[in-house]
Amino acid sequence: MSTTLQLGHRGTLTLPKKLRDKFGLKSESLVVLEDTEQGILIRPAVVFPIERYSDQQLAEFDAENNEAIAEAFPPALR
Repeated sequence: MSTTLQLGHRGTLTLPKKLRDKFGLKSESLVVLEDTEQGILIRPAVVFPIERYSDQQLAEFDAENNEAIAEAFPPALR
């Protein structure tokens, strides 16, 4: 599918509804713009949330892991 768009006065583009629907783009969806030899490639962005753990949380995770290891591999099996 090929279509011609006109830039808005602030350089904005409005993607046609058919394309937004096809790629699941909604208001405020993120897209990636990539400079290619053929021109500008626009594709949906995939975003994964990042969670930062405190030192206390990391210590709790380590303790839980050590406990699980101790249960799975008793000293007699180590």
